[in-house]
Amino acid sequence: MKFFPINKEEMNKLGWKECDFIFVTGDAYVDHPSFGHAVITRLLESLGFKVGVIPQPNWRTIDDFTKLGKPRVAFLVSSGNIDSMVNHYTVNKKRRNTDVYSPGGKAGLRPDRADIVYCNKIREAYKDVPIILGGIEASLRRFAHYDYWDDKVRNSILVDSNANLLVFGMGEKQIIEIANLIAFGKNILDLKDIRGTCYITKDIEGLKDYIEMPSFEEVKSDKLQYNLAFKIQYQEQDAIKGKTLVQKHGNLYIVQNPPAFPLSQEELDFVYSLPYIRTYHPIYKKDGGIPALKEVEFSITSHRGCYGGCSFCAIHFHQGRVIQNRSKKSIIDEAVKLTTLPNFKGYIHDVGGPTANFRNPSCKMQIEHGVCKNRQCMHPTPCPNLEVNHDEYLDILQEIRKLPRVKKVFIRSGIRYDYLIYDKNTKFFEELVKHHISGQLKVAPEHVNDEVLFCMGKPSKKVYERFEKKYHELNKKLNLKQYLVPYLMSSHPGSDLSAAVELAEYIRDLGYNPEQVQDFYPTPGSLSTTIYYTGVNPITGKKVYVPKDPEEKKMQRALLQYRDPKNYELVYKALVKSGRTDLIGYSKKCLIAPKKIRR
Repeated sequence: MKFFPINKEEMNKLGWKECDFIFVTGDAYVDHPSFGHAVITRLLESLGFKVGVIPQPNWRTIDDFTKLGKPRVAFLVSSGNIDSMVNHYTVNKKRRNTDVYSPGGKAGLRPDRADIVYCNKIREAYKDVPIILGGIEASLRRFAHYDYWDDKVRNSILVDSNANLLVFGMGEKQIIEIANLIAFGKNILDLKDIRGTCYITKDIEGLKDYIEMPSFEEVKSDKLQYNLAFKIQYQEQDAIKGKTLVQKHGNLYIVQNPPAFPLSQEELDFVYSLPYIRTYHPIYKKDGGIPALKEVEFSITSHRGCYGGCSFCAIHFHQGRVIQNRSKKSIIDEAVKLTTLPNFKGYIHDVGGPTANFRNPSCKMQIEHGVCKNRQCMHPTPCPNLEVNHDEYLDILQEIRKLPRVKKVFIRSGIRYDYLIYDKNTKFFEELVKHHISGQLKVAPEHVNDEVLFCMGKPSKKVYERFEKKYHELNKKLNLKQYLVPYLMSSHPGSDLSAAVELAEYIRDLGYNPEQVQDFYPTPGSLSTTIYYTGVNPITGKKVYVPKDPEEKKMQRALLQYRDPKNYELVYKALVKSGRTDLIGYSKKCLIAPKKIRR
């Protein structure tokens, strides 16, 4: 196995005069199935195409974009595994000091809005070359969207990038169809009926059975129209029920074909069986490698998709709600492969997906009829058709534990605790506690105020308390002392100071001192971001309180870490402002002591 060429010298050694496809990525070159560029390039290789990779090009000139020459078929462009703006900036819009997807964790090796910059540089170098845009940044910005960093509604990324075609979602099916059609003479400008793609056109007269959403101009000037556009996108994000969507931008139309059908188990098995080298390119050795690889090097992706319905998560718009899983054999084969790697120490760090214990589709109806437009699988209460079963997942974990050289199998990708507590068979819960935790289990209740939880798309506080009680009971039964670490979020839409104080009181009663607290981050594609921008839930039509004042956001965050002396003034101010001065004093129920009286 060899890496794909990254320069002309490597192309010459292979005897190549040109590449069929050149993949430009904002991440360092890592040939591992957790990196999107690795999956797409290996898939194209399996179809017989010659592929080159240009990782993290210098975007200030066109030189790096021409170092492999002009591809015979097309350039493929992705900003990387994370949206470039999220990668670069904290929720406070401060520049991050590191980038785990870059050599040695060095920041600044990709531009802001990398997709747009890369595509325009390619267009500068080659006027007529086809450009296909994909990955998370493109996928979540395919229509007019609110941009937190500019604090305004921006164009579809297709308009700003000058790309010919945009692949949204997980792009394997799309890239196979696109590659074969273009390679055998089809013009990319004629590819207008491929599922899971978007394109620009000036004429939609021949289009059938589509929904035209409010235009860019309308959603930019009217927040109610923005909400309507989002609701349409949200409800049509299904391969079976979803219709073609159209949004006008000036004299152009953005056309989104229905989403691609989920990969079958055989297709997903094939994707993960491709000959990945499973490490970073040797050019990064001098820098100490790529930090992001350490998190996934000995982890296994067992499935894709999530029907959890968290409002602040955009997986719904990218991977979709329908679970696509790998076979037990495929997962075990990968586990065996991990045990043969030189750095393997006996520990498999994860076996899971967006939600580890969602192994199968939520119900059989989804497979034939698609997902429900007006009903979530888990929220606000579990759907009567929800199938709750951990047997197959447990069986896979048990088999991996038996493998030679495997000392421990962890689950780190996140357990959905409400789904776990709904399972009447406690066998998986018991084995989770006994075998798959390293001293502590991290879960994400996010909040305790039920109104905020509803806005988040999370289960009620009572559900989490049931889970918490059962977790501690099992630890006691197994004579183990393992902790529960809850992830908490401040300043989410719906959370006012009173709700933040309620969360602080919960932390007090728990005896918990959170080292990290996540402020709500309005990223493209999520329901919560739309609520943040418009102040109205586009699904229910109800107004929602949105904390936007920087001072209030600091207070909400400080309340969650009220024990930190640096937060005293903010906590004091928050308690006074919310009318909760009863929590200032010396009793056990108080959060902080009174201010000292000075002469």
